[in-house]
Amino acid sequence: METSGGIRASLAGRYASALFGLARDGRQIDAVGRSLDALGQALVDSREFAELVASPLVSRDEAGKAFAALAPKLNLDPITANFLGVLARNGRKQELRAVIRAFKRLASEHRGETTADVITARPLNDDQLAQLKAQLRARAGRDVNIDMSVDPNILGGMVVKLGSQRIDASIRTKLNRLALAMKG
Repeated sequence: METSGGIRASLAGRYASALFGLARDGRQIDAVGRSLDALGQALVDSREFAELVASPLVSRDEAGKAFAALAPKLNLDPITANFLGVLARNGRKQELRAVIRAFKRLASEHRGETTADVITARPLNDDQLAQLKAQLRARAGRDVNIDMSVDPNILGGMVVKLGSQRIDASIRTKLNRLALAMKG
């Protein structure tokens, strides 16, 4: 499988590639994607779950038990539920966020789409997201999935990374350029 951006070069990328291979072989790419979306949302919504994933104090066994208890509550498919157990047993639970991102990229490439990383100062509403998606689709010449993140430090505007292109339209960058220009 050809992957751009060196997905397989990272530890999370290797785990995501293995998960993607299992999902592809079992014709479960969409089901695993939905499960990973649910996990990603749980990381955002539940401070306790985010702390469990990030904490080095939680043992492998405890993490495995917690993941096993969480799987039915989030309606995770069996492949993803087993995969969480593997992450826990291997002491790699802190890689979950990166694995989710890498899997989404692999699934997008598999569908002939591309992924854009978008950072905004505040969350975009549905209309803004649809508009941005249409503009990026026109620029890329194919469907674009958006991997959103929010960083209030950019003050306003957005930063978009689409393939090797980086478009920085953040207010922070504009203010930095203005300050540099004023220094002479």
